[in-house]
Amino acid sequence: MNVIWRSFICSVRLRKEPHRCQSGNHPVAPLGSRILTDPARVFEHNMWDHMQWSKEAAAAARKKVEENSAVRVVQEEQVKYESEASKYWDTFYKTHKNKFFKNRNWLLREFPEILPVDQKTEEKKGELSWYPVETNTADCFSRMPEEKNHYEKSSGSSDGQSKGESVCPSLNSKEHRKGLLKTELFPGSNATFRILEVGCGAGNSVFPILNTLQNTPESFLYCCDFAPEAVELIKSHSSYRASQCSAFVHDVCDDGSPYPFPDGSLDVVLLIFVLSSIHPDRMQDAVNRLSKLLKPGGMLFFRDHGRYDITQLRFKQGRCLSENFYVRGDGTRAYFFTKGEVHRMFCKAGLDEKQNLVDRRLQVNRKKQVTMHRVWVQGKFQKPLH
Repeated sequence: MNVIWRSFICSVRLRKEPHRCQSGNHPVAPLGSRILTDPARVFEHNMWDHMQWSKEAAAAARKKVEENSAVRVVQEEQVKYESEASKYWDTFYKTHKNKFFKNRNWLLREFPEILPVDQKTEEKKGELSWYPVETNTADCFSRMPEEKNHYEKSSGSSDGQSKGESVCPSLNSKEHRKGLLKTELFPGSNATFRILEVGCGAGNSVFPILNTLQNTPESFLYCCDFAPEAVELIKSHSSYRASQCSAFVHDVCDDGSPYPFPDGSLDVVLLIFVLSSIHPDRMQDAVNRLSKLLKPGGMLFFRDHGRYDITQLRFKQGRCLSENFYVRGDGTRAYFFTKGEVHRMFCKAGLDEKQNLVDRRLQVNRKKQVTMHRVWVQGKFQKPLH
């Protein structure tokens, strides 16, 4: 990591202001504006935005990944991690409850399209929760507001139904699902704007969104996870409103498991630190299924681990499942994406790319004088109108 840091110091001296790419060009992106131009000031803040790596730094990261992926997990164990994926995440939430991840108060800043048009206008007037959240400098592995160095997670099948709503019968019938929009027999059927978060965990996205939507009764939020414990944490939360939110258990990789709403009924789908915990061979089918849920013109928002993020470089030998796919000590898994992989996956699902960028930041622990390169991939994809 010293090589990466030295290379960064050299590169920052050669340029005044780094940039990030967004779908091939360089527009201003709302991912942060704290730019490090003087390396001597690096420990003045917890995070620096728009970091670009030198060729030497990138080469050092590639070498580290080659080393930690040289020894693979045996096939028998890989099968276990796949078949018991929901069990590992359920155990995680039984252990940590809702104390592990911070609320994603940055979410509406990055993806303002989550809100209905009228609500977006009101949010721009207020800007109440759009300020960056500082990280805990006492923790050497302190995380961004959106995710800890450990992980964020896989989605979670529909066991049901929000409180106070009637369950529609025979959800397994394809004909029934197609007719749901017409008969208005599903949760949120009266809403004019519908959002789904896949892999909702303990609600770190759910409740910031719900709090914003409380004055827009025409909006409805669905959230699912394949860890039953996570769904129960959401339903038992004091801010959970069954009149505007339906939390249910669902495995996004199980194509035979129905959603409690019909295809073509959603305005927004959120995939925030979710897809990375799914086996790479199953990702495309999961994205294809989610694409079908969107209305024409609906948006899918994605943010997840990027290739050569510090969390990938820290994996030890023997934790690699396959190329750029790892298992943690608690049995949960993580994949690290490139911008190209994200483009191919979502466009193959029939979505149009509106944003696809690599977010590179320098995370700082001022107390321990430690710096860490963070890499995330973020995208916005739209279902064509025709």
